[in-house]
Amino acid sequence: MTFQLTSPAFQNGESIPPPYTCDGKDVSPPLAWSGVPAGTNSLALIVNDPDAPDPAAPTMVWDHWVLYNLPPATRSLAENISDAELPGGTLQGVNDWKRTGYGGPCPPIGRHRYFFRLYALDRELPDLDEPTGPQLKQAVDDYLLATATLMGSYAHPAQADVSRS
Repeated sequence: MTFQLTSPAFQNGESIPPPYTCDGKDVSPPLAWSGVPAGTNSLALIVNDPDAPDPAAPTMVWDHWVLYNLPPATRSLAENISDAELPGGTLQGVNDWKRTGYGGPCPPIGRHRYFFRLYALDRELPDLDEPTGPQLKQAVDDYLLATATLMGSYAHPAQADVSRS
């Protein structure tokens, strides 16, 4: 079975609904996964936008959510999951707003892509003291068994209307 990450809120390649963005409640979308590889001892999740600040001329990757040491038996994260509701043992990193937790899409211009990447690791990571996305990605690389990716896009409603004209 292929390692797969999905959301009941949006399909891969589709627009992320406003409730999961700064134009809505800015809550985390529900996520589910299947096909976790044998030998997985922990999971890590990084959500980022490689199109920042302008998809026509991106200059950085903006991290929206950084989680690690999710237990391997975990198969989903609920919509609007709170820190207290995260599976036991899960640790958080900091996003590019310099805080832990989810920060939804809020592109300054144009339609951006948002990649939800779930990493299956052959071990638990040590406490990395609130790593950034790049720091976690570097730590993940040595123990990576598989990656599952879900991509959604988003533009503010007014910008989306302009881009269609």
